[in-house]
Amino acid sequence: MPASRHTGRCGILNQAQLLTKERSVNRKLPPVVRAVLILAASALVLASAAACAPETASQEIRTFTGHTDWVWSVSFSPDGTRALSGSVDKTVKLWDLASGTEIRTFTGHTSIVLSVSFSPDGTQAISGSYDGTIKLWDVATGTEVRTFSGHTDGVYSVCFSPDGKQALSGSTDNTIKLWDVSTGQEIRAFTGHTSPVLSVSFSPDGTRLLSGSAARTIKLWDAATGREINTFYGHTDIIYSVCFSPDGKRALSGSYDTTVKLWDISTGEEIRTFTGHTHYVMSVSFSPDGKRALSGSDDATVKLWDIATGRNIRTFTGHTGEVNSVCFSPDGKRALSGSTDTTVKLWDVTAGRGIGTLLGRLGTLIGRQGGSISPENRPVRSAQGEPF
Repeated sequence: MPASRHTGRCGILNQAQLLTKERSVNRKLPPVVRAVLILAASALVLASAAACAPETASQEIRTFTGHTDWVWSVSFSPDGTRALSGSVDKTVKLWDLASGTEIRTFTGHTSIVLSVSFSPDGTQAISGSYDGTIKLWDVATGTEVRTFSGHTDGVYSVCFSPDGKQALSGSTDNTIKLWDVSTGQEIRAFTGHTSPVLSVSFSPDGTRLLSGSAARTIKLWDAATGREINTFYGHTDIIYSVCFSPDGKRALSGSYDTTVKLWDISTGEEIRTFTGHTHYVMSVSFSPDGKRALSGSDDATVKLWDIATGRNIRTFTGHTGEVNSVCFSPDGKRALSGSTDTTVKLWDVTAGRGIGTLLGRLGTLIGRQGGSISPENRPVRSAQGEPF
């Protein structure tokens, strides 16, 4: 850490040291004055220690078995009591967060499950896979309701519209597709990206869409017409994750350039950049109140950020592999993260404490060499960082 940053962050300690020095020099001061100085210095030292202490607590309360390979995506249920996870083991799992038990496994995909999401009412779920399909599931029974077919390559990102009637998908075939959930029919395709679309997001009112691509661009779309409204430029590498703020006025993006960026939706201008990760940023998420952000990185950490200042509030450590997915609970008090260490972790956001871990038994990785996975000879992430 540069000396100037250390001094700025721990300025209170410097003031305390000065007071202590002043106390030692002025030993002839009246006892009452010296006592006041000593108390002030002590208080400042304690305050400084609290301010400068690393906030990386990661106590694990319990461990659960489940996935047998890398966890690629996680999602909270709307009521915050359950979680979904999608994995390289080709399955989707539903978890009870209070007990930490696996409720059921959804099987049907023939390749890596790259994205999972609950419907707004929590009764259904969708999953996107490298097999090129999107599947709709009944959460209560685990049965497959229908399959959405139309993409010609892997589906990296899926989400429901705010009313749950439509679904959105982004694919390595360079397109975004909007689907009718009740029928499984494609409503329209959004074309304009010239490289894989790795992340998609609905605005809170459902009228606009965001997409992030391997071409280092973010695009804003009109959901009703398919028209491209704007393109955001600023990242210097692949964009792996995008999301709208709860009020729909801003957006977050995470990139292979190791940064998180905050954008003004109305202008497409970059508001600020959050720096601190030392490797690819794979996932970003806004808190429900829009005041904080989460990011998950290939540096095996999850970071909590202050949106207004860009300050790193806390770093969550505990994963032993890359963090592929993060999300806030509906009440903003907890967070989920999914990792290549085959686990899902549940965190107390306010304390930085690990509440629980959903741990997969270590299985045989598909073609894992130099940090890559190669299903059917097509890498999800190559050693050079390419995601397709």
